[in-house]
Amino acid sequence: MAESKGALIAKSMQKHAGRAKEKLLQNLGKVDRTLDDIFEEHLQNFNRQHQTATRLQKEFNNYIRCIRAVQTASKSLMEAITEVYESGWSGHDLLYVQAQNMEMLWQDFSHKLGDQVLIPLNTYTNQFPEVRKKIEKRGRKLVDYDGQRHSFQNLQANAAKRRDDVKITKGREQLEEAKRTYEVLNSELHDELPALYDSRVLFYVNNLETLFSAEQLFHSESSKVFSELEAITDKLAMESQRGTYKKPSIKAMPAQNGNASPANTVQTPPSPSLNGDSPPSTPASPATPVPPVTPVPPATPGGQVTPEPAPPARRDPTASPPVTPATQPADDKKVEELYDIPVGATLAGLPAGTLYRVRATYRYTREDCDELSFEVGDIIRVVEYDDPDEQEEGWLMGIKESTNEKGMFPANFTRPI
Repeated sequence: MAESKGALIAKSMQKHAGRAKEKLLQNLGKVDRTLDDIFEEHLQNFNRQHQTATRLQKEFNNYIRCIRAVQTASKSLMEAITEVYESGWSGHDLLYVQAQNMEMLWQDFSHKLGDQVLIPLNTYTNQFPEVRKKIEKRGRKLVDYDGQRHSFQNLQANAAKRRDDVKITKGREQLEEAKRTYEVLNSELHDELPALYDSRVLFYVNNLETLFSAEQLFHSESSKVFSELEAITDKLAMESQRGTYKKPSIKAMPAQNGNASPANTVQTPPSPSLNGDSPPSTPASPATPVPPVTPVPPATPGGQVTPEPAPPARRDPTASPPVTPATQPADDKKVEELYDIPVGATLAGLPAGTLYRVRATYRYTREDCDELSFEVGDIIRVVEYDDPDEQEEGWLMGIKESTNEKGMFPANFTRPI
């Protein structure tokens, strides 16, 4: 017959009381306790592992919350920038595309951190509470075993006088049961705790590599986006200095103070008078000229309005050199045209032998061994040709600052700085 609820509660209270008494006696040194130095070492490692993993989980949760907040702030900022950047300015559509690219980079970065770093980290730390429960249960069973061991020792001492074999047999059975229960848990933890401790190395390697890889990719790709955005604004600045950027068209204003409307507005013809007579004619106001508006080229499928330029054609090395007028030597004329310092170029603080510097506004991949490849944003020092006969129209000789590579490059793929 199943035990009543009251009996179960009484039995549980009796166990707690027995364990409390046994621990008190052990702490006072009245009775001995079973020691396991190897398990204690495993337990120390487990506690340290649990503590560090919990802190990492806490800090990473805080980090990813900050990342998502910056993601929202970045989106709002880029929306404000695209609103400020007027539609008539150079690269307006390209700037919008790069803003969208930046938003997608943030989304991908945030998802990677959540799905590939945070979720595995949560799974890793969730195993510690279960193991902790098992350790605590092993501790209780160890106290029970020690209590039964001490009870059996007392029983043996008393039974020797009374020759009570029944109590001794029952006490031995209780002791063996308590010992088996403890040793099963103890043996399992002797296997599980070292295995769990050793697993931390491979887990952290995979988890941190994923984190660092996601960080590296995000910052690398976002750097390219900001290089493109910088090139867009630099181009607008250069056009503004030269006065060549597209200014907004002058919209016609309605007539005020009795003045006639400009010629480009629609004027309502006068209504006939009630008596059928035509109203007296008034001289037309002089037409106000409307400034011409440069048509904006259609956007490409990718949303970019300014396509990559084509490099100037290079001359055939086997062809004869062009005939120049006798009034000026050919080499001197080439040098004068080629090395005419462009507007906006800074000449102060340049390294020796540098005429001026330029920044790449488009990517260029060399098509010949004497040419120079570069990415958007690369800085190039313009220098003189070693052989004036190698100079070609539309091409410059330069040294890329990041690698010190030297070669020819198309001038229309760069802008002076």
